[in-house]
Amino acid sequence: MKDTTTTSPPKWARNFFHWFCNDYLAEAVMGDLEELYGRRRTRMAKWKADALFLWNVFQFIQPFALRKRKSHYQHNQLAMLRSYFIIAWRAMSRQKLYAGIKVGGFALGIATCLIIALYIRHELRHDKWIADKERVYRVYSEDIKEGDGGKWTAFPAPVASIIREEFPEVENAGRLIPFSGWFLAGSNLFRRDDQIENTYEEGFAYADQELLDILQLPMVSGNVHQALAKPRSLVISERIAKKYFPREDPVGHVVILNDQDSLPYTIGGVMEDIKDRSHINFDFFISLKGVEFWEGEQTNWCCWNYSVYIKTQPGTDPKVLEKKLLSLRDNHYLKYLREKEDQSLADAQKNYFVRLQPVEDVYLRSAEIHGSAKQGDIVYVKLMGGIALFILLIACVNFINLTTARSANRAKEVGLRKVVGSLRSYLIRQFLSESLLYSAISFAFGLVIVWLVMPYFSMLAGSSLVIPWTEPWFFPMLGIAALIVGIVAGLYPSIYLSSFMPIAVLKGNVSRGARSGKMRGALVVFQFTTSIFLIIGTLVIHSQMNYILNTKIGFDKDQVIMIEGTNTLDQQKTFKEELKQVPHVENVSVSSYIPISGSKRDQNGFWHNGKSKEEQSIGAQKWYVDEDYIKTLGMRLVEGRTFNPDIKSDTSAIIINQAMAKALGLKKPVGELIQNWQTWHIIGVVEDFNFESMKGKIGPLSFVYGDRGATISVKVKTEDMQQTLASIRSVWDKFMPNQPIRYSFLDDSYAHMYEDVQRMGRIFTCFAVLALIVACLGLFALSAFMVEQRGKEISIRLVLGASVNNIFTMVTQNFVMLVLISIALAVPLGWYAMKNWLQAYEYRISLTWDIFLIAGLAAIVIALMTVSYQSIKVALANPVDRLRSE
Repeated sequence: MKDTTTTSPPKWARNFFHWFCNDYLAEAVMGDLEELYGRRRTRMAKWKADALFLWNVFQFIQPFALRKRKSHYQHNQLAMLRSYFIIAWRAMSRQKLYAGIKVGGFALGIATCLIIALYIRHELRHDKWIADKERVYRVYSEDIKEGDGGKWTAFPAPVASIIREEFPEVENAGRLIPFSGWFLAGSNLFRRDDQIENTYEEGFAYADQELLDILQLPMVSGNVHQALAKPRSLVISERIAKKYFPREDPVGHVVILNDQDSLPYTIGGVMEDIKDRSHINFDFFISLKGVEFWEGEQTNWCCWNYSVYIKTQPGTDPKVLEKKLLSLRDNHYLKYLREKEDQSLADAQKNYFVRLQPVEDVYLRSAEIHGSAKQGDIVYVKLMGGIALFILLIACVNFINLTTARSANRAKEVGLRKVVGSLRSYLIRQFLSESLLYSAISFAFGLVIVWLVMPYFSMLAGSSLVIPWTEPWFFPMLGIAALIVGIVAGLYPSIYLSSFMPIAVLKGNVSRGARSGKMRGALVVFQFTTSIFLIIGTLVIHSQMNYILNTKIGFDKDQVIMIEGTNTLDQQKTFKEELKQVPHVENVSVSSYIPISGSKRDQNGFWHNGKSKEEQSIGAQKWYVDEDYIKTLGMRLVEGRTFNPDIKSDTSAIIINQAMAKALGLKKPVGELIQNWQTWHIIGVVEDFNFESMKGKIGPLSFVYGDRGATISVKVKTEDMQQTLASIRSVWDKFMPNQPIRYSFLDDSYAHMYEDVQRMGRIFTCFAVLALIVACLGLFALSAFMVEQRGKEISIRLVLGASVNNIFTMVTQNFVMLVLISIALAVPLGWYAMKNWLQAYEYRISLTWDIFLIAGLAAIVIALMTVSYQSIKVALANPVDRLRSE
């Protein structure tokens, strides 16, 4: 037989031509093209003839030659589509239980995804408002010394001006002191100059005008380029402006801070409220223009308090600039150490580096960088996204399981449709239409659920989340999402149901295969594996939180009232003495330093006396406290004594903790001399206690004597706390009639330190419950379907003498086996994930077997409770009623 493949044009090109060309031209033109192709093949290679044939085909795509599509085709398509949805609606109406479970599970999964998507959007949009953000960086330092290194955002005061002057690649550099109340002695009292009563406000920071220029801070009123240009000027947020200056422009108005009438401030601008969408979490910026916190502070490299931001010139490579910034170390920092004959010079030269962090990364990617800026965590964002995806997958699994489980009920319909000529593609479209209808209804219900629970989730997540109803992209995105979810959930059931062979269906050979359901078993295992994993996470997080809040931390945090803003009291000592006379008050102490992370801190270097030029310094906290501090907070003095104001030499006395004694290598510390900016003699050693988060080790700490502070701690012992508080309030009003008392409880502040952990625990709990509800909805429907399919068998067993226990065991044993497989899969996954999470804590619980046992038993009990209703119902039913209908 002659091979025509080498003398014929490509088949696909001919089919394409017949597809677009109208019928009355197609045959004649194709004949001419094939004849021309044959002549070309006698004088040129096949690939050239094929290319010319294809070119001729494309040349014929002209309006006169195009096939006219009949309008009734489109009408038929629309009619068929309408028919698909009518059939889908009828199927839903006939199976109300299964339809309700499908929609309910879908809606819960979709609502969870929508809420988490809004949360992730909220987290990812931080600092996106900054103009030219791709050129804005936060500067941080890194010490790569093994075991004692780290990353910090604090720099000395001169660094920003040096960067501006010495690096042409940098367009601008500005500073920020992000310690709310640090230089304001821990108290931020605010009022207009024409008012008397002060109000406590949080969110103060000092900033350069250059910082506003770099960030292009969005302003409501005032010029962003002049707002902090003058000394004693400040910028306030729109929220503060509305609170203190309703219906008027605050720019130019004078305000008083901390009741210091002799030092007024002028408002230079009002910025938009950025706290909820920026790592720069402040309501007040005070100008650094003309500020010097102590003599020589602005030119000295001794103290590191400033965060530095830069804006680079267009086209600057940050990696190249980082290398050049090492001149800050070599020409300035090392010079300072050399002049001081500091023994850390060689170490700094070897291990100290200057780095740049893109401003867009500051909020979510600063877990290892020590600073005071507000932080999120990209790990939590990814975790939340993973949870959302898994819960949505569980909802899709429910849909797939229930659709394929009831395949026997649809098999006859599929067989009859195929017998009368329906194509498989039409059947797939019909089942996909059903899936899309379920998806659309579920999205509508899911949106209602989101609207109802959004306020509660916002409180749970600690974020101000809103549904963007007015955003133009919102509803189109919902529509696209509904389409994608409907197709993903319905694709496998559509292919599966449309694959039934008519002959097998009409002979009744489908139902047995549908009941075997290996695929459905695997999907149930996936659902419960995810649910058990979330239960394990919930138990571990709550156990760790309970351990943190109840373990011995080295001081007594119970029934300690902290009165804030006491630095404005002129008669602080007298106030303290009067508080001691209040019934049930055991002790009172004055200090700005509290053993709670985020409160005032003062890191210093210490040496053995006279060894500052021979030894490297030991870094330690130096807190100013009065003689009653240790007793009031229930700390334990393991050696020596506390301060005594009657002993004049105690002005140079110091008390250290055990960690500092160990760092200094002092076996008998009491009586030893150590050196800071002055010489101190050690009079006591206090037992180590956690004064920061339990994520880190207890560091060196020292106490020196000081009888003033911004916080007065009151230790009480009473069952009538309200009466005691009323007595304390009356004493306060006697001394400060124009300033409302502001207080908190030390144990509440301690718990607030771990708010992120508690929040994570609450979120895990909610999502674990949601995942279980969705999984159990599917399990309930599957058990109901199995009972329905095996109804005749169960009735016969009952007639032959089977007990309720026999029937219950028969119905539930397969589901229990699936849950046991899920436990076997979830336990190692949960152990690995939680073990890694706990590594972030220096003080942590151990992962014991009882956590996994509780999670597994909970899953089994919940599964049994879910299927037991159907099992007991069918076991107690009269078998005669079912057999009579057979």
